[in-house]
Amino acid sequence: MSLHPGFVVWFTGFSGAGKTTLAKLVESDLRGRGMRVERLDGDTVRQSLTRDLGFSKEDRDKNIERVTFVAKLLSRNQVAVLAAFIAPYREARAMIRQETTNFIEVFVDAPLEVCIARDIKGMYAKAMAGEIPNFTGIDDPYEAPEAPDLHIRTDHETPEQSAARVLDLLAARGFLLPT
Repeated sequence: MSLHPGFVVWFTGFSGAGKTTLAKLVESDLRGRGMRVERLDGDTVRQSLTRDLGFSKEDRDKNIERVTFVAKLLSRNQVAVLAAFIAPYREARAMIRQETTNFIEVFVDAPLEVCIARDIKGMYAKAMAGEIPNFTGIDDPYEAPEAPDLHIRTDHETPEQSAARVLDLLAARGFLLPT
């Protein structure tokens, strides 16, 4: 594998917006280029690194703080990090930008009603029934990025088109190895 600059692409948006789907598509392309890449995903990280945390603002901040630490270690060692987390608070995302190498914020945007319709796990239904408190978009806020590096509307384009836009941005910033 060839070395390349480390970077962190942080996919932020509602549950069901398409963050994981995009991260997987970008990961596949980067691996095909022989790049060192790690994908950090909210669901898998909560099963291991942050299983002790709930969904209060304090716990969400602690979750992002831990993931940021991992992303920082990886990115400063020439690893491409693809992080797919709701990360609902601007202040936390500003901290990630400050702490990591070559941070790129990708706002994966889809209207809440589209995310609810895509919800195969039934999380929104449980949240609306009061079974899951502090659920982003239902009874907890999502602070949309004011100036993301890339704003993707997943209700207006295919996942492949969205992934191509992320890869174009990485190429423009000099982070991609040639295919």
